Amino acid sequence: MRHDLLTDLRPLLTAETAAEAHATGTEPADLEQAVWLRLLERLATDGPPLDPPGWLRRAVRAEVRRTRRATRFEQPYETDPADDRDRGPEQLALAAARRRALREAVHRLPGRCSRLLEAFLSPEDPTYQEIAGELGISQGGIGPERSRCLGCLRRLLAPEVAARQLRG
Repeated sequence: MRHDLLTDLRPLLTAETAAEAHATGTEPADLEQAVWLRLLERLATDGPPLDPPGWLRRAVRAEVRRTRRATRFEQPYETDPADDRDRGPEQLALAAARRRALREAVHRLPGRCSRLLEAFLSPEDPTYQEIAGELGISQGGIGPERSRCLGCLRRLLAPEVAARQLRG
């Protein structure tokens, strides 16, 4: 039954997504995949729709609306934030000052938080396994420990960041 339903709906779905995808700026295949996923979720929970072609058309329109809403809030980077080629001397100096301030704050952290976050900031980009071995903690404990350390870093930096912002 499900295989027949999927086979029967394929041409309609292909046509509907081809017609609607251009308006959203997405690829028809991406939109088609999202609708297939919705159909499979429906089949797993509620069974097949009573009017499969009608359901499919409504599902395509719903995915199009969801995609439009999402793209309204997603802003692509104008440039790669790590790309320093087009930055002027002022931007480079400010970025260097921010990195220096972050490293100084990391060094002020208590316990092994300083060593853990230094490992994450390392240009060698060590794996969790390498970090765990160096710090003598379990690999599964790195995530929770990192979360606690980042919270501590946020609290440490909050007064500095708040003091620099204009108020009112």
